[in-house]
Amino acid sequence: MSTLIWVMLITLISGVGGTGLGGLVSAFIRKDSKRIVSLLLSFAAGVMLAVVCFDLLADALHEPQLTGSVAWSLLGIVLGYAVVALLNHLIDQTTNHEVEHIDPDHPKTADDLDELIHSDHFEEHKKDHNNLFIAGIIMAAAIALHNLPEGMVIGSAYAGSVTSNLFTSGGFLIAVVIGLHNIPEGMAVAVPLIAGGMGRVRAVCVTALSGLPTVIGALLGYWLGSIGPLWHTLSLAFASGAMLYVVFGELLPESILMWRSKLPSLAAIIGILVGIFIIFA
Repeated sequence: MSTLIWVMLITLISGVGGTGLGGLVSAFIRKDSKRIVSLLLSFAAGVMLAVVCFDLLADALHEPQLTGSVAWSLLGIVLGYAVVALLNHLIDQTTNHEVEHIDPDHPKTADDLDELIHSDHFEEHKKDHNNLFIAGIIMAAAIALHNLPEGMVIGSAYAGSVTSNLFTSGGFLIAVVIGLHNIPEGMAVAVPLIAGGMGRVRAVCVTALSGLPTVIGALLGYWLGSIGPLWHTLSLAFASGAMLYVVFGELLPESILMWRSKLPSLAAIIGILVGIFIIFA
């Protein structure tokens, strides 16, 4: 089986499997587990940071066939960060307006599992099933759009890989971490759909389908990273910028705010060490 087919399958599991698992958790395992989620997010952030610094950027900055790789890498990082930041801003605009619970001094990110998956919003409006259902559809569309650049990250990391490296390269690590990151996103889609009256099984299926654009993004990232040294550097740098936003703009702030303890930071350090070990072992 060709490398591209493997990349598509791995991305499919990461995108559809991650969001689908989040929907499954929301549908059938509704219980408080914010400490576990906090440690999971921190660990994923650490692994992702190791992959960005020691794999993706290392390759982008040392492209032997490209003059000015540092400048092109910086441009790609800025573009990747800006695109994902914009998409997350649009998602926040479509969800945070439903309940006025964020005062001027409140952190502009989730400090509780219910807030992270927006179930507090829907609990407030649980009598209005039509609005809940519409909110769930909007969230599904927003998450689907958000998953496109995440797929590009996986595809870019895999560009130029050979089959023997598929499960030891940075691309596989990123696919695993993005899959973990997609779990709370899947929960955010499933909660309003179920509360709005959709059946649990159907809600889980719709949630899983919102991860399909990850595969499209992976194909685009893989293609761009394979057509020449310039695009390879730009695609890797774009992926790095996107992941840096996810790490420092989402995962670490949310994990630390959900559990005000030293343990999330320790989990992040462990994630970095695990990432380094897997990359260089």
